[in-house]
Amino acid sequence: MRSHSRRNFLKGVGASLGASLLFSPFYDSIANAAPGKKPKRLLIFFTMGTAPEVWKPKGVSGETPTFSEATSPLEEVKEHIVMLDGLPSASPGNNHGSADGLTGMGYFSNGPYGLISVDQYIVEKLKGAGLATPIPSLLLGADTSGGKTGFYKNTNLVPIGSPMSAYSTVFSGVTPSNPTNPNQPDPAAEARLRRRMSILDNLKGEITTLKGNLGQEQKYKLDLHLESLRQIENRLSGSMTGGTGGPTGGGCSVPTSPSGDMSNPMKANQLHLDIIVGAFACDITRVAAIQWGSDQMMNVNLPEIGLADEEHNGLIHGNDPGHAKLIKLEKWLHEQFVGVIKKLKELPEADGSGSLLDNTLIAWCRDMGDAPAHTQNEMKFVLASGTGGYLKTAPGGRFIRSQERHERVLLSLCDAMGVTDYSGFGDPALGAKSPLPGLAAT
Repeated sequence: MRSHSRRNFLKGVGASLGASLLFSPFYDSIANAAPGKKPKRLLIFFTMGTAPEVWKPKGVSGETPTFSEATSPLEEVKEHIVMLDGLPSASPGNNHGSADGLTGMGYFSNGPYGLISVDQYIVEKLKGAGLATPIPSLLLGADTSGGKTGFYKNTNLVPIGSPMSAYSTVFSGVTPSNPTNPNQPDPAAEARLRRRMSILDNLKGEITTLKGNLGQEQKYKLDLHLESLRQIENRLSGSMTGGTGGPTGGGCSVPTSPSGDMSNPMKANQLHLDIIVGAFACDITRVAAIQWGSDQMMNVNLPEIGLADEEHNGLIHGNDPGHAKLIKLEKWLHEQFVGVIKKLKELPEADGSGSLLDNTLIAWCRDMGDAPAHTQNEMKFVLASGTGGYLKTAPGGRFIRSQERHERVLLSLCDAMGVTDYSGFGDPALGAKSPLPGLAAT
């Protein structure tokens, strides 16, 4: 049997799929809400660790924080914010590349789903409940090839890096109306969909042929890509037959096609955030995540704040007295986090019963709590939800320092999505598994 090198394998996949099809989720899962219940959504905002002295509040009165310079943008939406600190991981010495951040269990697993991050675990559980949206989970993120991401489903998952590819993946099933007859589809759009279906058929054939000459791990990865293709195919088929591939109701409108400097990963991720908001508004997905860089590097080019460097070596471990440059970057990232909160708050639910933010939990998670020291002793989170949402919030924001294991925060993300069976997730030695006390509103 002819063998394939890793390079030839990737070359074959790249030629067959193209960047627009390399999105990671692949499972029939999430969620049309049960009748009479509002939909629930989860957005994970994932970055490297930070310097604790940069991130921690300048002061705390009760649970009310006085934000640091790096976190100061949170002041604008403080009534929606809960900051969490002090939470040790199961494997505090794992540092770079550890899966612990979103899996709760370092590099090992004896659960039924294997090594799995919280986003994919939620998807699997919702799949088991018979809930489905056109895209089960949407993983986006530019400049992630320099190391590992935080997302796992037995293997490390690779987000879509190109905003154009992400846009095509999410919104390709939306068929514009016929300009001369709004009740009929546009013939030109239908022709484009048929061409795309033909391309997908060819790609599936190529991948099936390629699988015959690969090892088990590479076959597994191609199976994931095949499942991705099937999901896109189902969405395109739904559009051609009058199915539910397109957006409806509420604040749903297809965002304009991405434009600008998409070679700059920071700007590309801003476009990715807009795509996620659009996907939520149109109920195309209920679980989304964005990764900023990888565990080893993130190339920062932000001329508007006078910052051009590499996060890991330049800002975290470089000659940066007082972490001045890292503070600039963290402040900018907090501005992006706040921007998503504000956009979701402005968009109404399809049933007019509030905003998208009211039914969305946004979780800023990290791979380490103390990046300069390379430890996971004190994991840090920033969570946000809307009025009457999952979180117990306060007008001035909340800061909670806890010695509970950080996995309990991940279980809170499950709880927010209606997943209360935690078997098979996280560290099997944790014992009785439950969400973090005092975090949920009820």
